[in-house]
Amino acid sequence: MMMSCRNIDLGTSVLDLMPCGCSCSSSSTSRRFLSANCSKNVCRIGGRSYGGNLVLLRRDLGTCRAVPAKPKENSLINGIGQDKTVMLNLRQESRKPISLENLFEVVADDLQSLNDNLLSIVGAENPVLISAAEQIFGAGGKRMRPGLVFLVSRATAELAGLKELTVEHRRLAEIIEMIHTASLIHDDVLDESDMRRGKETVHELFGTRVAVLAGDFMFAQASWFLANLENLEVIKLISQVIKDFASGEIKQASSLFDCDVELDDYLLKSYFKTASLVAASTKGAAIFSKVESEVAEQMYQFGKNLGLSFQVVDDILDFTQSTEQLGKPAANDLAKGNITAPVIFALENEPRLREIIESEFCEPGSLEEAIEIVRNRGGIKRAQELAKEKAELALKNLNCLPRSGFRSALEDMVMFNLERID
Repeated sequence: MMMSCRNIDLGTSVLDLMPCGCSCSSSSTSRRFLSANCSKNVCRIGGRSYGGNLVLLRRDLGTCRAVPAKPKENSLINGIGQDKTVMLNLRQESRKPISLENLFEVVADDLQSLNDNLLSIVGAENPVLISAAEQIFGAGGKRMRPGLVFLVSRATAELAGLKELTVEHRRLAEIIEMIHTASLIHDDVLDESDMRRGKETVHELFGTRVAVLAGDFMFAQASWFLANLENLEVIKLISQVIKDFASGEIKQASSLFDCDVELDDYLLKSYFKTASLVAASTKGAAIFSKVESEVAEQMYQFGKNLGLSFQVVDDILDFTQSTEQLGKPAANDLAKGNITAPVIFALENEPRLREIIESEFCEPGSLEEAIEIVRNRGGIKRAQELAKEKAELALKNLNCLPRSGFRSALEDMVMFNLERID
């Protein structure tokens, strides 16, 4: 849970003391609180509402206070209370960015165990496959997908009364990372990318044939472990993801340089290529916690909305960051004719952009001109709004979970994604 400084007009409202058990100067205070860079006296803790009150930290008073917020509206999902997220439109003065290290701190041991197991579960049948696996697993991956599996697993386990994660939870995280890795290897072959996260890709090092076979092997190995989970619902869920990957690639390949691609088509392709895996992994984690089906469905929707928001942000960064920042060529999607959200929105305002794209950038300097049009004709701004819209939906999907450090980390994951385009 992070703390961000805000300029809040409290008016004449009286701040009520809230027995939260924390202290500004106490050594037991969260490290995130102590490390916050406060330029104002009033700080907002993660934008969260506790018991109908907005928790505030007054450094001059040395205690936590609560400001009455909107009345809490409860609905029940099989006896589980839901609280409405209070949306505050506050101007940001200063805020310490969310880091993945802090975000995943509550599941750090789980992720370390996963890292230790990844290479061993690939198998040692072929040294070339092991070398390929070491290249991609060691290429600076953030392990966000298995991290999400662990966070949802622990958040829903609390709801179900489980004291510890099951073997199935842990195996699911490993399967998800293997499937994701296999998809990256194949994506790099299809996109003819020679760099991934700042390092040479598998097919650049070992050739296309080995890269394709390495990806196939990882898909097959993940499927074998999946079958051994012996949960038909999860098997169907994750198997659909592999089908969706192929559907997404086919959909993308059939619409290159097509300026008539609509936003719904883009979102469907993004679901196939990105959000499907995230949604299946978060729902699968909930299923293994044995929570009610309504909660598992909310976790599916959370993963779907978060995955879509992540993809939109990635597509924005393709236009706003450099090759060095991205770890791959900037504006690579546009250069290859892949029409993403920023391009779709910019096309609505600039006919010249259609001409350039449909010519497939045949004139010198035309790609650079197209990039500038996307940046300056509203494409980036409207794509940012789309990413935020999906993020808000993801936050609402978390309302079925009890308040905990794991739910807070899931909320911070949503905000971390949006911070990438702040």
